[in-house]
Amino acid sequence: MNDAKVVAEKLLQANAVKLSPENPFTWASGWKSPIYCDNRSVLSYPFIRDFIKSEMCNVLFEQFGEADALAGVATAGIAWGAMAADQLKLPFLYVRPKPKDHGLGNQIEGRYEPGQKIVVIEDLVSTGKSSLQAVDALIAAGLEIVGMVSIFTYDFSVAKEAFEARGLKYHPLTTYPTLLELAQEKGIIRPEQAGQLLQWREDPANWTGV
Repeated sequence: MNDAKVVAEKLLQANAVKLSPENPFTWASGWKSPIYCDNRSVLSYPFIRDFIKSEMCNVLFEQFGEADALAGVATAGIAWGAMAADQLKLPFLYVRPKPKDHGLGNQIEGRYEPGQKIVVIEDLVSTGKSSLQAVDALIAAGLEIVGMVSIFTYDFSVAKEAFEARGLKYHPLTTYPTLLELAQEKGIIRPEQAGQLLQWREDPANWTGV
């Protein structure tokens, strides 16, 4: 079993991913979705949490060895970024969705110097919009973005295209297609459901159900 499939298995073990093609979830955007991913739940399982952290650190070490610091995207990316930064002994920052409306008005929390090379840490990537907002905030502060790592991605083409257009090197630990392949192998979903679930990914904004 490859690394991506093992990570997907760990997410299923922690019940972080729920598949419900017959009774789809509704996202905040209004989109109907046959999957719901909540990687925050992984934080409550020490051994699974440690495995995911170690996998993230391996990717950071192998793919982004030039990084000077890690920056977590608030809120879900903060815990993972902080744990990885601690293991790799790197400085850690986190990025708010917008500047605070009181105090110092910071959008980026933590100490940094312009020109530092940063890897952005996400728990989940869907359309990539919030990730790129964090990237823009870091660039505006004079930091250099060398890449981004997330635990999971829905693998939407809109996110891929947005990252490619920005020249952003992106490495997810596992993906939606990998998770579906594993779920089918384990009998969690039937083969015909796997096809339907993949169709959702092609046009999630207009998908209404199976």
